[in-house]
Amino acid sequence: MRHVLSALVHNVPGVLAHVSGMLASRGYNIESLAVGETENPEFSRMTFVVIGDDQVLEQVRKQLEKIVTVVRVDDISSQDHVERDLMLIRIQGKAGGTRSEIRELVGIFRGRIVDVGPEDLMIEIAGRESKLEAFVERMRPYGIVELVRTGRIAMVRSDCLTPTRQKSRTRPSVLNPYVDPKANVS
Repeated sequence: MRHVLSALVHNVPGVLAHVSGMLASRGYNIESLAVGETENPEFSRMTFVVIGDDQVLEQVRKQLEKIVTVVRVDDISSQDHVERDLMLIRIQGKAGGTRSEIRELVGIFRGRIVDVGPEDLMIEIAGRESKLEAFVERMRPYGIVELVRTGRIAMVRSDCLTPTRQKSRTRPSVLNPYVDPKANVS
């Protein structure tokens, strides 16, 4: 089973290396990982996608919660949520009929052309993983020159938020005792 986890962490050097190293050393494979600063610059949010049963999920959560810089871990996949990936893809396409076909497909998939070269186009597309995979398959016949994707990002829908956040565990901040982890920092 696929699980999307969100970890609120202190925004300090080495957190990403510490977290990913800890998971790797215990044999857990991270299918996707995205990290970015939150609305509070003291914190970053790490969004992981891991594959495994509920026992694997619980072990990953326990391991994450042992790390001092981790403030909170949420199982987003257990709640109604929105998730997105972002992809940049460079496609072969000389001026003419091929470009208009590609442009039409970009429109159908609600992407956008962000760069045009003499012999290729760069396209930006965001959405669920299945949408990006379908777009890649439609572009293969034209010739994919290069492709890069972000890790998955996800947020729980507004109507699912509760004061305690379902399946969320919070513990006091060890690095900064003046930060209240129960405050709205996510």
